[in-house]
Amino acid sequence: MSESVFVTVPEHVAIIMDGNGRWAKQRGLPRTMGHRKGVEAVRETVRAAGAVGIKYLTLFAFSSENWRRPEAEVSDLLGLLKAFIRRDLAELHRQNVRIKVIGDRHSLRSDIFGLLLEAEETTKDNTALTLVIAFNYGSRDEIARAAVSLARDVEAGRLRAQDITPALINARLDTAGIPDPDLIIRTSGEERLSNFLLWQAAYSEFIFLPEYWPDFTPEIFRSALETFASRDRRFGGLSSQAAAVGT
Repeated sequence: MSESVFVTVPEHVAIIMDGNGRWAKQRGLPRTMGHRKGVEAVRETVRAAGAVGIKYLTLFAFSSENWRRPEAEVSDLLGLLKAFIRRDLAELHRQNVRIKVIGDRHSLRSDIFGLLLEAEETTKDNTALTLVIAFNYGSRDEIARAAVSLARDVEAGRLRAQDITPALINARLDTAGIPDPDLIIRTSGEERLSNFLLWQAAYSEFIFLPEYWPDFTPEIFRSALETFASRDRRFGGLSSQAAAVGT
């Protein structure tokens, strides 16, 4: 894809990668095959995002609620994450991609935790696309952890309660230093956020696609970006067209 195709390229795109299990069920395959096919879509999407000039790509890889799934499926998902990082880390590093992980890290197994830290440390100085992996992530949990952090500062006398602002809350979130997503895409036909980036999505554009995640292609991505480019984002103000009429 070429950046020149789009009038407006979003700085930050976030994707809820939904529908792996249903993709597999439609084909009479085990759910694990859907997840494995989904990893291929991840690789293509990361390449496409970098090619078009997107600076931040956040992928909802594993939610804090996903631990409720059958143990075998959870084990397979964790195995795929480990395989992806081990297989793709060197290539991502060569492509100047920086990896950032968001989510609650405290309850993670040591092998997973160590692998995520290695990926962040190896790529921390890269300056092209930032790939944000939301792992063991839940937005309500993230906001609660930020609130606890601020409350501790108030208790310690480092901060007055009346001085808490949206900017201070934003600085305590897992996404501190990362711009809010301009565009959030969800595949599989579902039309909800499912506890994903609730705070950060205040002014995001949403595109809900019928395709399951394993069928998400660079061409579908291109179409979604073209739809985004056609939107008039007002952020609570007047549209550019309306403002022009009023002058």
